[in-house]
Amino acid sequence: MSVAPLEGLLATLDLTDTGARTSNDIFTGKSQWQPGGRVFGGQVIAQSLVAAMNTVEEDRVLHSMHGYFLRPGDASKPITFSVARIHDGRSFSARGVQAYQNGEPILSLISSFQTQVTGLEHQMDMPSDIPDPESLPHVREVLAGIEHPIARNWAENRPFDLRFAPSPIFLSVEGERTEHQAVWLKAVGTMPDDPNLHRAALAYASDFSLLEPILRRHGVAWITPGLKVASLDHAMWFHRFARVDEWLLYVQQSPNAIGGRGLSSGRVYTRDGMLVATVAQEGMVRVPNPAEFD
Repeated sequence: MSVAPLEGLLATLDLTDTGARTSNDIFTGKSQWQPGGRVFGGQVIAQSLVAAMNTVEEDRVLHSMHGYFLRPGDASKPITFSVARIHDGRSFSARGVQAYQNGEPILSLISSFQTQVTGLEHQMDMPSDIPDPESLPHVREVLAGIEHPIARNWAENRPFDLRFAPSPIFLSVEGERTEHQAVWLKAVGTMPDDPNLHRAALAYASDFSLLEPILRRHGVAWITPGLKVASLDHAMWFHRFARVDEWLLYVQQSPNAIGGRGLSSGRVYTRDGMLVATVAQEGMVRVPNPAEFD
């Protein structure tokens, strides 16, 4: 696969510092093209984190973020990021980020950074029954011959290689109607060594498929007529560093869906079983006739 999509992501994460220093730090960034014209949520999260990272000392490492999607973003327009330096303590720093287009916020996010210390340590083990990524088909193979702009974008323009276990739910939901799935992911080329770029890129990729366990549980494929899905919020905890240009396993599950909303959570592991991050997201999930999918 061409590395051009990864180069595009890196360019998107290369924000411009406007030099404005009123009460907040102001950055600007461009948006990636999307076939539907709306900004990809993972993009604006990753950019917001880069903006926040640019305002903290290098020895303070991102460990958590919580964000709310407020309005759809326009992928044809740049985004302005306003960073509030909420707190700088002895060990922790907090930053608030508002992402704006046309003077209105599209995302509100708060992130926390910490100096590195030693302490108690444990983690949940990685599942042992997930097939290796090399044994699973690339999205390009799954969508071969589907001449739809969204399908072509998923197959050719994503900066990450995604391999689904069980099979993807783009066109149909095969097998048991279960509320969990796993996705192997890896950047399509070599990333720079900057750890903050890897963290931001992981946040970007964490938004690709997290709501899919909700759909899988009810047998709803992405091509279902009238299906509407939109992220409402996104939370992420960064436990340990890992490179995103090496295979990572994203284990996902949905504990609940009700009222046109669904909740999903996920855990990200390195191939050798180190827990890298934990993610949670609630989304709007609407189908025309919900009773058909009970």
